[in-house]
Amino acid sequence: MKTTDTPPAAPAADPAPVAKEPAPAAKEKSSEGQVLNVFSHGVLIIWAILVVLPLLWAVMASFKTDDSILSTPWALPDKLHFENWSRAWSQAHMSDYFFNTIVVVGCSLVGTLLLGSMAAYVLARFDFPGNRFIYFLFIGGMSFPIILALVPLFFVMNNMALLNTRHGLIMVYIAYSLPFTVFFLTSFFRTLPSSVAEAAMLDGASHTRTFFQVMLPMAKPGLISVGIFNFLGQWNQYMLPTVLNTEPKYRVLSQGLVELATSQGYKGDWSGLFAGLVMAMLPVLAAYIIFQRQVVAGLTAGAVK
Repeated sequence: MKTTDTPPAAPAADPAPVAKEPAPAAKEKSSEGQVLNVFSHGVLIIWAILVVLPLLWAVMASFKTDDSILSTPWALPDKLHFENWSRAWSQAHMSDYFFNTIVVVGCSLVGTLLLGSMAAYVLARFDFPGNRFIYFLFIGGMSFPIILALVPLFFVMNNMALLNTRHGLIMVYIAYSLPFTVFFLTSFFRTLPSSVAEAAMLDGASHTRTFFQVMLPMAKPGLISVGIFNFLGQWNQYMLPTVLNTEPKYRVLSQGLVELATSQGYKGDWSGLFAGLVMAMLPVLAAYIIFQRQVVAGLTAGAVK
């Protein structure tokens, strides 16, 4: 009798994989991270509102009349009163203050970056007796309160016939900004690769040519970052020009805004005051908006080697 072979039984299908639940510790870390993320975003939103809202309110008030500013301060202007800007520009002499500020800050910024980068490059790339002593002298200059130097600085400027002059104020601004510039750029130059400078020296380049054509272009992010910080500090400087620059025709924007506020008396030209305030803010906002990526790159490049 012939028997038939029975086919082998099919293997049982593998059970569907069961997803493993995350460990309790991972769940706690994930929830803590979400809570921290929400909290940090909430703080940033509140901070942005506190910063942006006064700026928007000042811009809105610069296009309103004096009556509407006092009666309905939070309402939008019925129409754009551009005469506030023209009155502040011509009658309040904001054009003269603006020109003086651009000349003083522009020249002092160029001088600060040039002298500061040269000093920082030497301190960062060359070893010589007294290197650290000079470096710590610059750091000590950052901690010296400028208010303690106002009286002797006034007499020094007076003896040198530099009071009430643009070039005298430019020299003071450069000296005021050099300590921070040298401190910032010294750390930045130390992070740059030395192989490029060595290759330039082997090709016959002098130290001056190596600095200006090789190292200085490589330090562009750091120069832009420290330039923005110096621009903000010099543009908003009030104490130094008030003491050293009492000539009305050489006054800068910070002095002009105070003069515009105090000269009102009982007239209350609030719309012109807000228009002048917005004029003074616009260059600072424009500079930061244009160079914001370079500022962040310069701050992070000095920390990563």
